[in-house]
Amino acid sequence: MSGTASPRRKRTPRFVEIAEAAGVSPATVDRVLNERGSVSAEMRARVVAAARQLGVPRVLPDTRHGLVHIDVLLPRNDTPFFRRMRQALQRSMQMLDRRIMLHRQILPEDDDDVITRAILEPPYARAGLIITTHDTANVRDALRTVTTRGESVVTMVTDIPEIGRVHYAGIDNACAGRTAGYFVGRLATRPGRVLLLGSRKDYRAHLERIAGCRSQLSESFPTLICEEEGMETLDDSDRCHRAVTRALKREDLVGIYNSGYGSAGIEAALRAAGAAGKVVWVGHEMLDHHRQYIEQGTMDIAIDQDPDGQIVSALQHALNACGVVDAPAPPGPVEFRIFCSANVRRSPYLVEAPVSLRDETGNAAISEESSSAR
Repeated sequence: MSGTASPRRKRTPRFVEIAEAAGVSPATVDRVLNERGSVSAEMRARVVAAARQLGVPRVLPDTRHGLVHIDVLLPRNDTPFFRRMRQALQRSMQMLDRRIMLHRQILPEDDDDVITRAILEPPYARAGLIITTHDTANVRDALRTVTTRGESVVTMVTDIPEIGRVHYAGIDNACAGRTAGYFVGRLATRPGRVLLLGSRKDYRAHLERIAGCRSQLSESFPTLICEEEGMETLDDSDRCHRAVTRALKREDLVGIYNSGYGSAGIEAALRAAGAAGKVVWVGHEMLDHHRQYIEQGTMDIAIDQDPDGQIVSALQHALNACGVVDAPAPPGPVEFRIFCSANVRRSPYLVEAPVSLRDETGNAAISEESSSAR
């Protein structure tokens, strides 16, 4: 061993230093940082502030007390994407501390009375609201009301701008649509028509996706002609089946872009017409049956909007806006993912499991309602 002394490491600030900076005793510092005893809120705040200023390399206790209530309002939609979303929420909830009370409510997709009542009338002092819902005048007015009274609102999956929201936690849907148009254009082997299937016209996400796809095709692939108006499918397989069957009868269909669900109807129509693998098909979400369609060559591309990423983004922005966490959440949209036959995985994308709701004895709590009225 060399006799040369190693450079002296910078000492970690000790309790005495923190005590001097905070104007308290070292014993008080010990009680605060190790959460061993009763200390006034004012002293607790001084000790934590001093420790933070001195750069103490440890997780510091929170200086706030009381429960923080956050509503998560999701549509009553049993498509695999929203089942993945609910499971993602359950996983993320388990990482929150016990002061955070998440109240998940499953609401009818198109009942403005129920939706606005859930927005406007929480039965507790609510700090934040994470919401996925359609964009109507009544919903906008309700969201503006709660933001005006000081609640932090985060939209998720589909945006509702101009309501004073804190953040939109979702993908850039127009960009996703343009990406779909790019792949349809690159993979199509001849000129022809492209069928655009939009899930719901009252959800901004689907309008933006269809518009983005149409724009990309028009700009970059002029030999591909879109239908004049995207077909609203309401995620229904029968509607998708009928739309694809009608389009195939004209014999110049070269591509399909579906912004929502109903994929079983598309696959069945293509198979029945002997067109599976001959028409470019780009859809949304990486699901187990989409993997099957991709592997058999019927579906070409699945654009996945990463439900775990959206939940994490929504919680980060909501908790930061509510003052629970100090670190700013990452700005910008959630990045979407592209899947094709080269990168689908073998393990399940959706594992059905009973939902376990933890109570106040765990690290976080979640309550749930699923009804047509509060």
